[in-house]
Amino acid sequence: MDKNPKTDVGDAQDLPSNTVKNPDDWTTGDETMTGAQASYLKTLSEEAGEEFDPTLSKGEASKRIDALQAATGRGKDH
Repeated sequence: MDKNPKTDVGDAQDLPSNTVKNPDDWTTGDETMTGAQASYLKTLSEEAGEEFDPTLSKGEASKRIDALQAATGRGKDH
């Protein structure tokens, strides 16, 4: 019987994560950033003393969030 990746979670840690994808490869990366991205980006921009750009796309916003997380010490890596 073949394994079903949706129901057989035994090997899940061995599978590549689809939650970590380069924003340049997103099919929706050129769309307007989401409300959640805008809200978080505003917060990070204020903390970093940087200007918030409301015209960023989803992909651009994701990259900017990553950069500002590094600059402010926020985010998953800190």
